[in-house]
Amino acid sequence: MVPADMFAHLGSTIGGLMFMWAIFQQYFPYEVRRHIEKYSQRLVGYVYPYIQITFNEFTGERLMRSEAYSAIENYLSSKSSTQAKRLKADIKNNQSLVLSMDDHEEVSDEFKGVKVWWASGKNISKQQTFSYTPINDEKRYYKLNFHKGQRELIIGPYLTHVLKEGKAIRVRNRQRKLYTNNGSHWSHVVFEHPATFKTLAMEPEKKQDIIDDLMAFSKAEEFYASIGRAWKRGYLLYGPPGTGKSTMIAAMANLLGYDLYDLELTAVKDNTELRRLLIETSSKSIIVIEDIDCSLDLTGQRRKRKEKVEEDEEKDPREKLAKEERETKPSQVTLSGLLNFIDGLWSACRGERLIVFTTNYVEKLDAALIRKGRMDKHIELSYCNFESFKVLARNYLKLEAHHLFPKVRGLLEQTNMTPADVAEHLMPKSLTGVAENCLHNLIQALEQEIENGKLKAEEEGKEKKSAAEEKDQDTEASSDRK
Repeated sequence: MVPADMFAHLGSTIGGLMFMWAIFQQYFPYEVRRHIEKYSQRLVGYVYPYIQITFNEFTGERLMRSEAYSAIENYLSSKSSTQAKRLKADIKNNQSLVLSMDDHEEVSDEFKGVKVWWASGKNISKQQTFSYTPINDEKRYYKLNFHKGQRELIIGPYLTHVLKEGKAIRVRNRQRKLYTNNGSHWSHVVFEHPATFKTLAMEPEKKQDIIDDLMAFSKAEEFYASIGRAWKRGYLLYGPPGTGKSTMIAAMANLLGYDLYDLELTAVKDNTELRRLLIETSSKSIIVIEDIDCSLDLTGQRRKRKEKVEEDEEKDPREKLAKEERETKPSQVTLSGLLNFIDGLWSACRGERLIVFTTNYVEKLDAALIRKGRMDKHIELSYCNFESFKVLARNYLKLEAHHLFPKVRGLLEQTNMTPADVAEHLMPKSLTGVAENCLHNLIQALEQEIENGKLKAEEEGKEKKSAAEEKDQDTEASSDRK
């Protein structure tokens, strides 16, 4: 055991040192203290084998919060919860509890076999206010300590690793947002759409192909840099209404953890405003233009349509008036401006972005708008088939198999019904809804759709026959007159 007088001696030594330090601080002039501290620190530096780097929470004249400090805070959060004895707790994004080490705590880290130490602290200074009441100004910091023999490893690869991983953690934990444009500015709400690829009504092979493509893109930063291309990719989603284009976009955002920018082109004044909106978007985002064939006059056959309009104007003055009204519309975004938005010089101002167009009528779009390099991947979302139906049955009815499935399969092969319509019939109409009743409802709807299709085909056949008979009669009448 350690003798009691040893503790007494140690205590008196510490007390004596503290007394001497207080005398030094009180009676020595500031300039003398500053020189003594300066040269004493330099002297210690010759024999002390460790290097220290300080990362302050606020930097610059405007005292903006340091991105490096935030990244380090995120990086150390997991180590703090397992090593630190005193922790601070906070609720982030109204949903998750985040722990960080309290002031004057220390944790260790290891990188490629080298051990380093992180310590947190804060400086408190008094500031005078207009009411002459001093307030405490707290400025926190992190200090990194490591052996001077590992300077190159720590200052280079290690700090790069810490900052990159810290930013990645922030992205994973952040509250994602859904933006929409209001004039030349974005406004947002919290993005909480529950769609995933697991619940998406689509053939498994096609679904996996899209997932693989998205994941490959999200990890291809170095590849895009090596081939000299901006880190972005275009997707064109096309198909009839109700086939799940918007749901697909939500599933893509949830898979990658990206923000969504829903761009309304008709609310954009001109190409300059469109460029400004592009600059304000963030990386790790999806920029969406839905129903692009309806947004602006961006469809194909431009010259042919222009010539037709000019002919109509000569025949009917009302057409000229309609043209003048179109030209006074708020939006003057051109096809050229949109093409520059997609893959011009300004499109490279942010990395890791997807640009997604949706349309119900892909044949109407200008070929220049959807060529490869702009819309890199074209995805057709069509009517519901049996594989899509099985996903919907699993989602809505919790069924993997049922004796009515073969009948549903046969009916789906005979008619076109969108996944949205199929889902509506599978939706239980009460809390105690029976799955078999929902399947019967779907079967009845499919049979009715087939019957309607037959009636429509008969009517079209009669109309064609009637038109042909009228044409023959006109031909005979013309021959008689001759």
